[in-house]
Amino acid sequence: MPKLYIPRIYTIIFFISIAFFSYACKDSEHNLIPNSNTEATDTVANTRQLPESFKDYWYAGKAELTSYELMQERYGEIRQGMAVTVFVTEDFLPDVQVKANTQSGENVSILKLNTTKKFTTGIYPYSIMTSTFNPVQEQQHALKVSNSVQEWCGQVYMQLNNRTKFELQSHSYFEGEADQEATLDKTWLEDELWNLIRINPEELPTGDVMLIPSFEYIRLRHKDIKAYQAKTNLKQGDSLSMYSIMFPALERELIIYFNSTFPYEIEKWEETNGTQPNDSTRLKTTAYKIKRIRTDYWNLNRNKDAGLRDTLGLK
Repeated sequence: MPKLYIPRIYTIIFFISIAFFSYACKDSEHNLIPNSNTEATDTVANTRQLPESFKDYWYAGKAELTSYELMQERYGEIRQGMAVTVFVTEDFLPDVQVKANTQSGENVSILKLNTTKKFTTGIYPYSIMTSTFNPVQEQQHALKVSNSVQEWCGQVYMQLNNRTKFELQSHSYFEGEADQEATLDKTWLEDELWNLIRINPEELPTGDVMLIPSFEYIRLRHKDIKAYQAKTNLKQGDSLSMYSIMFPALERELIIYFNSTFPYEIEKWEETNGTQPNDSTRLKTTAYKIKRIRTDYWNLNRNKDAGLRDTLGLK
């Protein structure tokens, strides 16, 4: 009897162990579900319900062009120049992430913002352009951002593509920045927030967030391409609203002023950057609206169309 009794105990212990192990495994799998869902929310976008006013304004076959009087801080001095924003909707190829030449069910509708700045520093000129492509129908990060800076010393170029992660390429004539490639986890982009104002200001992030600064700032200031802690705030007024971004570690602040009602046109902006740690005499970059028109500018490329530049106050 003793010889038979001992194996039975081991058998009971064995099955109890299996049952406990199985339960423990199920509990571990259950604990992984929230993480899986959290990751999914980063990639599965919510669909926007666009009002008819949005469709009437942005799908009328015209772009919105706005000129600004620019006072740009560079090398510790204020430089007078011009800035232009071009907002327009386009069909976008989601895989190669360029403008689609033909209509297709695979195309993505995007709101594109081209921002240009031109100013001089002493004898030589600066030309800066940033292009940002936000999907219109889906609530997700910009599909693409690119930036280029040209001046007589040389030129730099930087591009982000939104795929499984943020894929970055950067090229520069500066030592240590020549040719770089990197991937980043998806987070808010300062450049994409301008388009988000135009689509729906209610979607703007507020409070403490991780935010990648504008590509223009990163290139001009030679900062690491990464997300920084930022404090964001939205103040909505009766006629004019204000959205502010503060990067404490960078001593950088951007304030965008826009109309409080649709189509939320951007009237001006202010930007302050510390050139040295704890700098108390920081100079402010400002841009104030000169003129705004809506037109199919891509068809206005003849000499007779140049008069529209006078309408925008462009020199």
